[in-house]
Amino acid sequence: MGKFAQLGADIAKLWSQYSNSYFSGMKNTLILALVGTIIGCVIGFICGVLNTIPYSKNDHPLKKFFLKLIRVIIRIYVEVFRGTPMVLQAVFLFYGLPYFSNNAVRFSSIWVAAIVVVSINTGAYMAESVRGGIISVDPGQTEGAMAIGMTHVQTMTSVILPQALRNIMPQIGNNFIINVKDTSVMFIIGFPDFFAAHRAAVGASYLYFPSATVEMIGYLTMTLLASFLLRWAERKMDGSSSYELVQEDQLTMTAGTYRHPGEGTPFDERSKEYENLEREGR
Repeated sequence: MGKFAQLGADIAKLWSQYSNSYFSGMKNTLILALVGTIIGCVIGFICGVLNTIPYSKNDHPLKKFFLKLIRVIIRIYVEVFRGTPMVLQAVFLFYGLPYFSNNAVRFSSIWVAAIVVVSINTGAYMAESVRGGIISVDPGQTEGAMAIGMTHVQTMTSVILPQALRNIMPQIGNNFIINVKDTSVMFIIGFPDFFAAHRAAVGASYLYFPSATVEMIGYLTMTLLASFLLRWAERKMDGSSSYELVQEDQLTMTAGTYRHPGEGTPFDERSKEYENLEREGR
């Protein structure tokens, strides 16, 4: 128990001295993760849509060539950025560009560099998620849209993508939570995130484990809050679980609620023919 009491005292000491630094790091982490995820989703949607444009043997050879070329480029992009660590991607983009261009091309802002790295990395994962979401939609939806004269763009924007978005919503949330944690590698380029605040506090106080405990609690709090908000968004997209038939429109009234007209017809149970048969006991 003495060790836990000492840990609590060390954490209180760190918090009293570096709470502003911790909060600033958490804010920067959330902003970077959110912006990077949004831009990465846009990249992923573009790549996913381009990767699923159909073509047939009867299409023009130039069209088939460009579609195949686009798919090859997207495939290379996905494999490279999905198959390498984000920390190395940050090193190659932030330090590699000046190295190969003799400082002619370089990032003027660490924020811009961090957002580019996180966005490109997220886009590589989202490209495959979007492609899978589009493929998961029943092909009959596309055939039905084409049958009523919709173009491929109209079919995608009005029929396929709204359904695919709901299918890949959990993956979008998963990528956001991953980005909240993986932004910690941006310390390699000097980004002032939550993990950078931990490194600064440790460098000044030498309380490594107590500061790591604060970091763990902070990251867990951010990810749990993100999970709660994303599940809430999914429930909103699903709509209400109970449905009631509309009763106001006379044309949509269900059996048992039909109001018979005053004057009967030969097909109406209140018609004169029916009443005569009822009196005779038939």
